[in-house]
Amino acid sequence: MKNKVLYFDCFAGISGDMTVGALIDLGADEKELLQSLDSLHLHGYRIEIKKALKNGISGTDFNVIIEEEHSHHAHHHHSRNLSVISEIINSSALDSSVKELSLKMFHEIAAAESKIHAKSIDEVHFHEVGAIDSIVDIVAAAVCLNMIKPDKIISSPLNLGEGTVECAHGVFPVPAPATAEILKGIPVYSSGIKKEMTTPTGAAIIKCIGQEFSSFPAMKIFST
Repeated sequence: MKNKVLYFDCFAGISGDMTVGALIDLGADEKELLQSLDSLHLHGYRIEIKKALKNGISGTDFNVIIEEEHSHHAHHHHSRNLSVISEIINSSALDSSVKELSLKMFHEIAAAESKIHAKSIDEVHFHEVGAIDSIVDIVAAAVCLNMIKPDKIISSPLNLGEGTVECAHGVFPVPAPATAEILKGIPVYSSGIKKEMTTPTGAAIIKCIGQEFSSFPAMKIFST
C-alpha cells in the first residue's frame, strides 16, 4: 500500500478546535479521545462534540467550554507557565508519543510569546482559561493524530485573514504577533476576510506536524 498522506486544506485558516473536529471526521474515536483527555486531570471545563452544518456542508464541531464560575475566578487569579503545563501533560496516562508532540506544540507557542514579550520562556504565563483551552485542543489534536497514524502530513499555505483581533494584551493586527512568529518560513496569505483565520494554537499544531507545505498534491482520496 502506498503512503497514507494526511492533507490539510487550510483555505479557512486553522485553529485547535478546527483541527480536532476534522480529525474526528476522519475517524478518530471520540470515546478514546475523551478518555485520554480525562487522564490530564484538568478541571473547570467540559467538551461538546456535535455534528454541525456550515454553508450546507456537515462537519464536526469540537468545543472546549469553560465553566462560567471557573472562568470568572480563574481569569483574575491564576496562570500557568510552560513547566506547569509540561507537568500536567507528563503526569497523564497519555501515550509517550502524544506527550512528546503535545509538548513540542506548546513549546512553539511559549517560544513565540517569549520573543514577543522579551521574557525568558519560563516567565511566559498563560492565563488559566486560555491555558485550559489550549492544553485540551493541543493534546486532543495529538491524540487524534496518534489514532489516525498518517505516514506523511502535507498542508496547503495558510489563510491568515486580516484586520485586528482582541487579545489579553489589547487589540493586535491579524495575524497576531505570536501567530506570525510561529509561522516564520511557512507559506501564508490572506484572502481578504476581516477576521483572525489562523490562531497561535492552530499555527503551532500545523508547524509541528506539517512535513511539507504545498498546493493540493496528486493523490487518490480515501477519506474526507
